[in-house]
Amino acid sequence: MTAVPALAQGIQTTSFAGAAPLAIAVGAGCFALLAMAVVRTMLSDGKAARRRASEQIAGLRALVDEYEALLSGTREVTVLWTENGNGAPKLLGQAASVLPIGRQPESVLNFQSWLKDGDADRLARLLEDLRVHGHAFGISLNALDGRVIRANGWVLGGGAAMRLRPAFLQPSAEPNLVAAAADGDMTSVRAVLATLTKPAFARDAENRLIYANGPYLQLARSIGKTGSETAPPELLEPAQLKQHMAACAAGDKPATLSVAWRAAGAFELVEFPVAGGRAGLLRPVEDQAARPVEPGIAHISGIIDTLATPIAIFNAKRELVQFNQAYANLWHLDTKFLTLGLDERAILDKLRTEGMLPNQVDYQTWRSEHLKSYARKDPHENDPWHLPDGRTIKVISAPAGSSGGVIYVFEDITERLKLESTNKAFSNVQRETINALSEAVAVFGTNGRLTLSNPRLSALWKLPMNELGQNPHIDQIAEASGRAIPEDGASIWRDLKRGIIDLNPTRSDQTGRINRSDNRLLDYAITRLPDGQTMMTFLDVTESAGYSKVLKERNDALVAADVLKDAFVENVSYELRSPLTNIIGFADLLANEGGALNDRQAAYIDYIRASSVTLGVLIDNILDLASVDAGIAELRPELLDVQNLVDKARAGLSATFPEISGEKPINLVVDIDDHLPPFIADGTRIVQVLYNLLSNAARFSPPGGEIRLSIMHRADRMLFVIEDEGPGLTDEMKSAILTRLDNPGGSGRQRGAGLGLAIVKTFVNLHGGTISAEKREPRGSKIIVNLPRDSAMAGVAE
Repeated sequence: MTAVPALAQGIQTTSFAGAAPLAIAVGAGCFALLAMAVVRTMLSDGKAARRRASEQIAGLRALVDEYEALLSGTREVTVLWTENGNGAPKLLGQAASVLPIGRQPESVLNFQSWLKDGDADRLARLLEDLRVHGHAFGISLNALDGRVIRANGWVLGGGAAMRLRPAFLQPSAEPNLVAAAADGDMTSVRAVLATLTKPAFARDAENRLIYANGPYLQLARSIGKTGSETAPPELLEPAQLKQHMAACAAGDKPATLSVAWRAAGAFELVEFPVAGGRAGLLRPVEDQAARPVEPGIAHISGIIDTLATPIAIFNAKRELVQFNQAYANLWHLDTKFLTLGLDERAILDKLRTEGMLPNQVDYQTWRSEHLKSYARKDPHENDPWHLPDGRTIKVISAPAGSSGGVIYVFEDITERLKLESTNKAFSNVQRETINALSEAVAVFGTNGRLTLSNPRLSALWKLPMNELGQNPHIDQIAEASGRAIPEDGASIWRDLKRGIIDLNPTRSDQTGRINRSDNRLLDYAITRLPDGQTMMTFLDVTESAGYSKVLKERNDALVAADVLKDAFVENVSYELRSPLTNIIGFADLLANEGGALNDRQAAYIDYIRASSVTLGVLIDNILDLASVDAGIAELRPELLDVQNLVDKARAGLSATFPEISGEKPINLVVDIDDHLPPFIADGTRIVQVLYNLLSNAARFSPPGGEIRLSIMHRADRMLFVIEDEGPGLTDEMKSAILTRLDNPGGSGRQRGAGLGLAIVKTFVNLHGGTISAEKREPRGSKIIVNLPRDSAMAGVAE
């Protein structure tokens, strides 16, 4: 009974243990499904939130655009500065509501260009206090054109804002004119034009003047033009009128043009479209007519327009009253901007904005210093303006008259400075060059004073440099030279003085040599310069003169030795040939008819005959070299048989190196190409060339060594190649081919190579050919003679 519960308990425990993993897996799957559902819900909510945010941003942007469009349509200007203060401020509204006609919207922040002096500075201080300390302000300002402008500034978030608007407009009939234009009634436009006190006019659809009021006709008469109310004259010149009409046709907005006449003053022409045509009026530039003009300025105003020098004239109020086109071109200023009455400070600020003024750390201080010209009573030249574009401008200011003002004269000195710099550099190079010369140089002016010298002059004549630097007269130099060289220093310079102070225009340059008492030899030259000055140079030739004397003596000795050599060669050669002939004859007689000779006697006879032949060849070579040196060597070119040439050279080689006691001295192998072209040359000289080269190879080859002669052609050239098995070429042997020096290192069979090779080179050159030598591996040498196939012309040339 007790075993049954235990068994049941064991079965229950085993069932729970097997179900646990399954429960964990099911729980994890449910958690994953739940988590996936939550994530998808979060992603969906995120997308919906982003979509709603984008719609809200788009709505806000549209609202901002509407507000900006609303502000832009108002007759006021709002300036916004962002929190970080980076970038240009943002302008909203119509800048023309506060600026004079024709100004750019960016000129709003250039207060000096449209506000009076005190008000401009006051507004600048208030604006700085607003942006730095956040102090709001509200102020009324006086514009240059007489209007009152209301300015309000306040903090806007982390930035600042300022609003400018006209406080009120001066009463006039111009609003009526605008209203009449809007009504589209030309009759009403004429009626309004008739009531204006300013010159006004109307044009039809074809741009013809159809009406002008009384002030317009009065203005026309003042400048010498006549007309009536219904047939008024054009005030503008044809080119100016054409340009203005093009501006009018460019759009429906009013077109403006600044015009001026000396008899009537300056005006601003404003022309705008009306129904059936256009209407316009001329507004006098403020205070221009009342501005006094100095008689001197009135006199030169007609002149400066024709000058190429930039000139601008300002009155005591710093207002522009006169300028020429060169001034506008110098600063690249538009004539629409350069209206008469413009404040000079506004011009300077614009030039600074466009990077046309010198870079200054403190611009305000620099401008204040520049404007001190209005207080000066005498002309003043300012420091040159070095502009960022690389130009350098010289500025000269002068009082404009008794009532004040300034006349500015500008000059672009960039090219002049470059020329001065180049000239200075050239002068420095010239001076350094003169100072580095080994010759002493002295340049004297027409007054006889020293204007230029180098240190070599001081050293050569023992003159103090400090005295030469004081531009002494030539008489003073003569006295100083007399103290330094008492024997003849002063007398030499007195003689030279005649060539220096000679003012005869036809005088010629002089050269000569001075033999001073201190045994110094000086070559001098006196040269007249184009500017009338005189240059004198001295060169110490003491050592070179000694060298020249030694060289002349040695040259004379060499000439004499050469003459003796020629005489010796000529006499000795002929004197040797006669006994040599006897020796050869008796040797042949002994060999042929001397009876029975033993082997040793026969060998001696062969040595005598071979040595005699070698001596005969040497004598012939000496005579040939002598004839070449004398310039009498000539070629006798003829059509040659190459095999015959080789046979003759072989015969001479056999006579020079005979077989003695059964010993074969050389092993000559000849290889001649088939079908050789015709060969025209001097046969005798070619045989000598081949013989000397082969005998030279035999001398440097071991007994019985192979000597190979190969003859071939390449294009129009004939090649003779001699190869041997000797010790190879040395530097001395190569030199023997190029010169006539004998080989000093040879002995025995190897002596005498130099003369043979020298005669080879001479004859090859006479034929217009070349000779070269190279070393063979592992031993031996190779000599190549390259001759023209037709040496007739070469022989004539030589």
